[in-house]
Amino acid sequence: MTNPEWVIDTNVLISAALSACGAPARLVQLVLERGSLVFSQPTFGELKTRLYRPKFDTYISLELREAVLHDLSAAARWVEIGESGRYCRDRSDDMFIETARVAQAGVLVSGDQDLLQAPAITGLRILNPQQALAEALA
Repeated sequence: MTNPEWVIDTNVLISAALSACGAPARLVQLVLERGSLVFSQPTFGELKTRLYRPKFDTYISLELREAVLHDLSAAARWVEIGESGRYCRDRSDDMFIETARVAQAGVLVSGDQDLLQAPAITGLRILNPQQALAEALA
């Protein structure tokens, strides 16, 4: 793992919570074992809000959701972000880039095309889960 601090987008964290078999779950496991997950209040707030959506009720119990949120929160390094800069097409995704920028994390992991196609930002690579997993295993 070349950079010990990682920002991971909500969609990847939810995928990891729902299925222990895929690249997102393997990546989150490696980040928690060998590196550091980074959150800001806005990024964690989005995770919490989305993870509690009723559409996930048949896939993950409320108790497991609470445990996932507790464990991720406890394991993470937290940063304070101010007003996010304007980085990508979807303004709501800018908080992930701002969190990575403030934390000086070298990698942001996302499956969101708005983030994956964001203009280059010095010192930050935005990778999909498969790319990030390959890097984490290298």
